[in-house]
Order: sequence, then structure tokens, then C-alpha cells
Amino acid sequence: MLVASFWVVPIFSSIVWMAMLITMLVYWSTKGHPIFPTMANGQTIAYISDIGAQNLKPMFIAMSAVTVVTFNLAFICERYLRHAGKLAPNTSIWQKIYSLLSIIAAIVGAVGLILLTIFDNYHHSRMHNICLAIFIIGYIVSAIFICWEYQRLGIHYRQHSILRISFWVKLAFIIAEICLCIVFGVTQKYKYWNVAAVFEWIIAFVYTWYVLSFFIDFLPAVRGKHHQSYQTEMQMAEEGGPQPRTMGDGAAESQQYFRGQSANAVPHVNGNGRVTDGYTNGYASGEPGQNFYPNANGYNKQYPKPEAPLPSRNF
Repeated sequence: MLVASFWVVPIFSSIVWMAMLITMLVYWSTKGHPIFPTMANGQTIAYISDIGAQNLKPMFIAMSAVTVVTFNLAFICERYLRHAGKLAPNTSIWQKIYSLLSIIAAIVGAVGLILLTIFDNYHHSRMHNICLAIFIIGYIVSAIFICWEYQRLGIHYRQHSILRISFWVKLAFIIAEICLCIVFGVTQKYKYWNVAAVFEWIIAFVYTWYVLSFFIDFLPAVRGKHHQSYQTEMQMAEEGGPQPRTMGDGAAESQQYFRGQSANAVPHVNGNGRVTDGYTNGYASGEPGQNFYPNANGYNKQYPKPEAPLPSRNF
């Protein structure tokens, strides 16, 4: 898979999940809000599982499995890109551990979702509820670890604002989902079935936006083929790599000639405080007490004034 296409994975995953939820709502609405056998007494709003246990069960299983498999693939792609230097690389072994724990927790959550769609709440009510808890807890724990990793990365890469954005998005998901799950559990315990059903749908839609938010993490990897990776740039900076040329370098080099010889040296100050041009030409241009004049070839170079000839004698 091309690096530039990795960001499509979380978008595809979120679209599949959103399409499944909307399809189930439309199906329930077009059927005239029927009361399914799995619904409790006095319940008029169907849970997702109530709809998924009926005629739409094959779609519920298939689309849920596609969602979590592709979403977990996004976790693995992010780990690969960070290891390859296409994203800001980890700076400590703990950051890598957080990333791996996040992937493991996401896999556990994915297994929980797939199993809860198979063990529907009509034939396997108890098993269904256990798998639902595994699904929710698995992805919340996964979000905590990846949020922890991004918090540590943001300290070392303060220049990359996208790490801070991703951190706050994931932190907001953690807080929102925990609060919503608490309300969902309390309303179920006190048998406010309709309120609990509404909060279950809200939790599902919030999960959609959490999945979608992962495309932000892949944006720095969408670089042209001539761009360098973070790792390459860091290595060049540490090794003192080539620096960009400034305008005028070519003109300066083309004018550095003396007596028909080209020079690439740049002017510098010698130990006696005089400006030299990188040429010796047989003269000690930095010796104190000498006078310097332009040469006869019109070049603005300096060389020592020749000494006066000795007076001739007649023998």
C-alpha cells in the first residue's frame, strides 16, 4: 500500500460504520417503529442490538467486522509509519510500549464487537452484554494508551502541532465516551429503557467520529516523492549535512579569480585581522607593516607593494 493512501483507511472504516447505523435507523423508521421481541416492557425506542438481531443481522455482522478490522489496520499502519520515519518517530521505548498496548486493546475491542453481533441479545442475552462491555472497554483503553503516546511525542516534537490536535481529539473521545457509558449504565440499571437506547445510539455515533479522527495522524505521511522523511531530516541535521545555497553564490564564485586562476574559497579574516581571499600567490598577505594596492589586471585584489630597486654602481 502506498504511503499516500494510508489516510484512506480510517475514513473508509468510519464510513462503513456510519452507513450501517443510518441503514438500521432508516429500516426501523420505515417499518413504523416496530416493537421487537427483544425490547423490554414500556420500551419504544429500539437499541442497535434490537434491530441487529432481526432481519438485518447479516449486515450487522458483516459491516461491524469490516469496520473494526480496517480500523485496527489503521493502528498497525500508524505504528509502521512511525517506525519507518514517515511520521515523527518514537523517542523512547515506553512510547513504543504504549503504541503496542493500544493495538492489543483495539484488537480485544474488535473481537468483542464481532462476537456481540454474532451472539445477539435475542438468543444469547448474557453473552451479548459481556461482549458489549469488552467492545467498549477495549477501545477506551486503546484510546488511553494512544493518547498517552501522543502526549509524550508532543513534548519532544513541539513543532508538530498535529500531534497536539490528535492528542486533544482522542482525549475528548475518552472523556465523552466514559461519561456517556456511565449514563447508559445507570439508565439501564434503573430501567429507563428509552433513555438508555438514546444514549447507546449517541455512543455509537461518537465512536464514528473517533475512527474518522485517525486520518489526521496520517496527514504528515502524505508527502511528495521528493520530500524527505522525518528520520532523514533528523539524520542530516545531526551529521551536519549540506546547507541550502543562498542567492548570489554563483556570482561570487565566478568573480573569484586571480591571475587567471579560479577559486572557490570565500573571503575570511586571518589571524592578523586582515581580509584575505584564499590565495597566497607567493606573498604573505597578512604580514603587518605592508602596503596593499590593486593589481595591474584590474581585479580588486591586494598584494604587497614591491620594494624599490637597489641603486646601480659603476665598477
